[in-house]
Amino acid sequence: MNNFSRAVSELNEQNEVIILTHANPDGDTLGCGYALMGALREQGKRVMLLNKDRIPDKFGYMVLDNDEVDRKTAYVVAVDVADKKLFGEGLKDEFGDRTNLCIDHHTSNKFYADLTVLDGESAAASEILYEFIRAMGAEITPHIAACLYTGISTDTGCFKYSNATAKTHRIAAELIETGIDHSKINEIMFDTKSMNNLMLEKMCLETLEIYADGKIASVCVTQEMLRVCGTDKSAIDAIKPITRQIEGVEIGLTFKEDEAGAIGVSVRTGENYNASEICALFGGGGHARAAGCQIKTDLSRAKAKVIEAIKEIL
Repeated sequence: MNNFSRAVSELNEQNEVIILTHANPDGDTLGCGYALMGALREQGKRVMLLNKDRIPDKFGYMVLDNDEVDRKTAYVVAVDVADKKLFGEGLKDEFGDRTNLCIDHHTSNKFYADLTVLDGESAAASEILYEFIRAMGAEITPHIAACLYTGISTDTGCFKYSNATAKTHRIAAELIETGIDHSKINEIMFDTKSMNNLMLEKMCLETLEIYADGKIASVCVTQEMLRVCGTDKSAIDAIKPITRQIEGVEIGLTFKEDEAGAIGVSVRTGENYNASEICALFGGGGHARAAGCQIKTDLSRAKAKVIEAIKEIL
């Protein structure tokens, strides 16, 4: 990993740190953020973690209270954020051009930070943070271990995705050895749904469409669905894998209408197609098997554009 030692040394010299996580936070960005926050606190530093959106309740066991820091002079670290626009409005304007360090595993990283630690072979950014925190000289406490395990487990689909390597499993084993209740974490992340979220899943399945002789499947999530079900966009994370679970589907799509009317597109693929390359056609990116982009148009036009582009690839 380029810049690893330099980044560890630079961060160890700071007294006040702001940690940025990406909008619509998932287990990896929050796991990285709160693990790093705990490690920095061990060293007596003042730390603030910021996110544009409300942190979903299921991640509550990771959350730490913020310290008061000077937002204009504190050292700024982004974790699991490939592009400054992913900070979301407000945070992007405040910190997008003054991010000191980015720690990431997305090969689509835009290198917006002054210093970037990138390892595209890591299944989750939390894998990198595990090594980073150890190099800092901080103890991997049970709380830090729970955060990092959450990041790794969620980004590997509870270790069933092809990105989970032998190294991934070794790190997970070392985290489990700290005494964390890993089975409870996986139960919360994968086996527990609120009734509202289950209603949303049911409504999404009613939008299911199949294309290209069964190779493409799509579902849609609208703002009206979220309103009717009484849930928020964090519930969409559990819906994204559904289309790829259908036998014969190579490319699964989830179209998400945001508050401003733009359409977010989540792409999940099998081994024969690259999700990041598909999303790059629309200014997005991510990983080979899972990526995303945003299209500023209405739902029907967004679907038509993406599906037509994928048919060309097929």
